[in-house]
Amino acid sequence: MEEVRSTTAWVATHSSHVTVDFTGIEKVAENMKNSLPKVEWDFEGIHYFDNGPLTVQYLLVLDTLNFCFWPDEEMSYDHLASGLKVTLESDKSAFDADRLQKYSGPQLRKMLNWSRPLPLEDERVRLLHEVGLELERSFEGKASKLVESCDNSAAKLVALMTRHFPGFRDHTVYKGHQIFLYKRAQIFAADLWGAFKGEGYGDFEDISSITIFADYIVPAVLQQLGVLRYRSSLDNTIKKNTEIVSGSEEEVELRACSVYAVEKMKELISKKTGKQVLSVELDLWLWAFGIQCPSLQHHRTLSVYY
Repeated sequence: MEEVRSTTAWVATHSSHVTVDFTGIEKVAENMKNSLPKVEWDFEGIHYFDNGPLTVQYLLVLDTLNFCFWPDEEMSYDHLASGLKVTLESDKSAFDADRLQKYSGPQLRKMLNWSRPLPLEDERVRLLHEVGLELERSFEGKASKLVESCDNSAAKLVALMTRHFPGFRDHTVYKGHQIFLYKRAQIFAADLWGAFKGEGYGDFEDISSITIFADYIVPAVLQQLGVLRYRSSLDNTIKKNTEIVSGSEEEVELRACSVYAVEKMKELISKKTGKQVLSVELDLWLWAFGIQCPSLQHHRTLSVYY
């Protein structure tokens, strides 16, 4: 996790298209300090939860598929989470490792009650197969065994995820430097922590090591709050809904500067209040804020990482 922090900080200090505004951070921190965000993990009731290993299996499948909804204006994270929930409630073996390796695109659509091809459907199917195979090969087919092997460490879990599952290796090269973001691996740890309320499979002694989850929504919210500022050319690209290539300088800066800015915001709020603030909590608050603003324009990148 220190690699995520140090490399995203490097991007922020060498950025050409996105600027972190420390005055904006100060204003947001001041507004937040007396009402630190506390967001319930499943406040909408869209997730499967039975307080046991099957929930862990569900969350791994969910976060394997949790990326890139924007090409279909009607598709959302809620469809994914609730569709998988209904599937598992009707068939407890639906996410067994051997079955994950056999799903096709049409079967995945049926699972989510979706009538047309999913965004990046072939990639979603490929990643399901990859996860099923590696679970079977290394963890007795069970995501719970993966979590049990991390010794109550969120950072170790992220390292295990990125070691065993190539589809979770969210890193790139920026101006000759390797940059680590690890959005979906981190959100798996955060989902476990949130779902199990920091106990059992969600008992991580170092949950504070997790950063925010650099996606589409958070940068847009941070720009609206005055924390991020965009070069005019990037701003125009986003306003025109023009696709930004995955791994391009602009895309890496949007994500990395978001991580860096919220880390600075967290430090400032902690200093102001004398209390520990978690990046996970700030991310949930920012994401919820963004979802409530349907007019919010985010960048457009086709990516399996977020």
